[in-house]
Amino acid sequence: MESIASESTQPLVSVVIPAYNEERRLPHTLQRVNAYLAAQNYPSEILVVDDGSTDGTTRVVETFAQQHPTVRLLKNDHRGKGYTVRTGMLAAHGHIVLFSDADLSTPIEELEKLMPWFERGYEIVIGSREGVGAQRIKEPFYRHIMGRAFNFVVQLLTVRGIQDTQCGFKAFRDDVAQDIFSRMLLYGDNAKQVSGGMVTAFDVEALFIGHKAGYRIKEVPVQWRYGTETKVNPLKDSYRNFCDVVRVRWNDVRGLYNLPHTSRPRDASSPAPKRVQSK
Repeated sequence: MESIASESTQPLVSVVIPAYNEERRLPHTLQRVNAYLAAQNYPSEILVVDDGSTDGTTRVVETFAQQHPTVRLLKNDHRGKGYTVRTGMLAAHGHIVLFSDADLSTPIEELEKLMPWFERGYEIVIGSREGVGAQRIKEPFYRHIMGRAFNFVVQLLTVRGIQDTQCGFKAFRDDVAQDIFSRMLLYGDNAKQVSGGMVTAFDVEALFIGHKAGYRIKEVPVQWRYGTETKVNPLKDSYRNFCDVVRVRWNDVRGLYNLPHTSRPRDASSPAPKRVQSK
């Protein structure tokens, strides 16, 4: 993995953006995320993790980073979204680490809904397309039905009580992110190189590890817009996601997740991050 640029001051928030052949969408995404974070009264950083793109993705990020020193670029071989997100989460410097899809299907402004829950003691706060107040914009009906069917399987086999494990907008306390993502097995250090776009259920494994370790998880309804340029293949990716859930369950049966969690407890010298009013 190659890292470009650095930030000397520890940020409160890190935004991790996985990117595979996102040359077209990234300029708008980086402008919007950077503008939002710049308007907040706390230090922040943006990490774009390139998943072995074959277009001009890295060039776009490098050009933007030259004018914005809080932007970093990490380069991976093409190993899929799960490995890409994991790379960014483990490399982030912020006290709160959010990963967000490159198409901003959930607007970055929705972060405002997640931040207060860290002050209330939650270690993991995730955006949800379900529940009162959630908005699903322009989603095909069949996709919603497929999503609910998948969630039924997830709750049956792995993570109970979470209505939406697949929204690409999840925030973790820094030490908790380090603990969870370093323990992931499906798309960890042994992840193989792949071809083409690859959407997986790495979210399920992350949440399962977090739940099993006793971390408090808060599901927050957010706005989400279905992207017409989505890279998701409904049939192929649904099958892969189902297999991932079964693999998580099998790993658990074999005791592979039975490790004590390693995050440090908060004390007076390491307080929970406080929400700060926008400028």
